[in-house]
Amino acid sequence: QVQLVESGGGLVQPGGSLRLSCAASGIIFSIYHMGWYRQGPGAQRELVASIYSTGGTTYPDSVKGRFTISRDNAKNTVYLQMNSLKPEDTAVYYCNARSASLSTWGQGTQVTVSS
Repeated sequence: QVQLVESGGGLVQPGGSLRLSCAASGIIFSIYHMGWYRQGPGAQRELVASIYSTGGTTYPDSVKGRFTISRDNAKNTVYLQMNSLKPEDTAVYYCNARSASLSTWGQGTQVTVSS
C-alpha cells in the first residue's frame, strides 16, 4: 500500500521559514520523481517544486530562490525548505510521487503566512 504523509505545516509570519517533510512507504522511493504542490483558497493546484530520481530539481519563478526541495532516499523522505515566506504562499501543500505507472498524493498540510 502506497502512502505519503506530509508534516511540518503551520502558521508563520511573513518573512519566516518552514520545512515540510513527506515520508513515503510502499514504494521503491529512489526511483520515483517527487513533487510538492499547493492549492490556495479558490485556486487550482500548482506545482511548487520537483525533484527527479536523478536528483535534478525544477521550480516555478514564483518560488525560485526561496524554496528548496531535497530528498533523502535512505529515509524515504522528501523535504521542502521554504524561506522568505509571503502571505500569497498560504495554501495546503501536497506531496506527490510519480513514476511511469503510478501517481499518488498525500493528504496535505496547511501552511498559513500571516502576521
